[in-house]
Amino acid sequence: MLELYENCSLCPRLCGSDRLGKEDGIGKKGFCGETHKLRVAYVGPHFGEEPPISGKTGSGTVFFAGCSLRCSFCQNHQISNEGLGGEITLEGLSKKLEDIILNDNVHNINFVTPDHFFPHVFLSVSILRANGFDLPIAYNLSGYQAIESLRIAEDFCDIYLPDFKYSDTSLAARLSSCADYPGIALGAIAEMVRQKGFLDSCLTDSDLARKGVLVRHLILPGKTENSINALTSLFLEFGPELPLSIMSQYFPVLEHRDKDMNRIISEEEFSRVYSHALDLGFENLFVQFPDSSSASGQEACSSFLPDFSKERPFG
Repeated sequence: MLELYENCSLCPRLCGSDRLGKEDGIGKKGFCGETHKLRVAYVGPHFGEEPPISGKTGSGTVFFAGCSLRCSFCQNHQISNEGLGGEITLEGLSKKLEDIILNDNVHNINFVTPDHFFPHVFLSVSILRANGFDLPIAYNLSGYQAIESLRIAEDFCDIYLPDFKYSDTSLAARLSSCADYPGIALGAIAEMVRQKGFLDSCLTDSDLARKGVLVRHLILPGKTENSINALTSLFLEFGPELPLSIMSQYFPVLEHRDKDMNRIISEEEFSRVYSHALDLGFENLFVQFPDSSSASGQEACSSFLPDFSKERPFG
């Protein structure tokens, strides 16, 4: 499995880096900023996901160092862009996962932006299952995934939680250096839906999800046309039953030349996007409503901003 790090093509960047270091024994970093050495920033319960994922006792999340997308506005910039995180063995990660299952009673295991470490993720899932743990396995993804990698992932995943960030190719190029994002993400989400269907809790009114796909979209300030067209694309591609999560939590973590990106979204921007989702007829909506006042709105958005330099990044 680790040979997948050779001439790496795990993500659509196809950077071809020898992350395994087969030739000289020294793994080279890919676009993701990582070699084959597994590095994580946090393993523990998380309560900030949608209700069928977080439930009452939390989702058992693993936040990896590095990222194959590295958006300029990432809330998790400490790990995605700055590489914060510590090296861990496969056995060490498996032990941490078993600990949060047994001690924290998490509802699922949730690998956050795991695609650049897919080989280790697949192996850790195999270890969990061999040890008798049958919790749902969730992949929390950027949407910018390689179909070939997803096909391997099919046997090691139950729930996909992909983003669909951009319908605007120029915006995707400017903020995430991938003008091809819209087409690749739609194709990737289609593959996820083919494998798992829509999130089962939405179809059965169950409190907790065990299988399926839920797509997320983060509204960006000053970019409502991107959001409106993104929702339209999702509706045309997948229909009204697609489980969709509309998020308003954007918070500026780094200074942008684009002045709009240095503020949170306005109520008017949110209302326009939310109204469009209702007009389209989405039937399974999860909605993160913004706070009504400017000051408390800033505070509410910043509360979603983790600090991975702390033992408990989410407070």
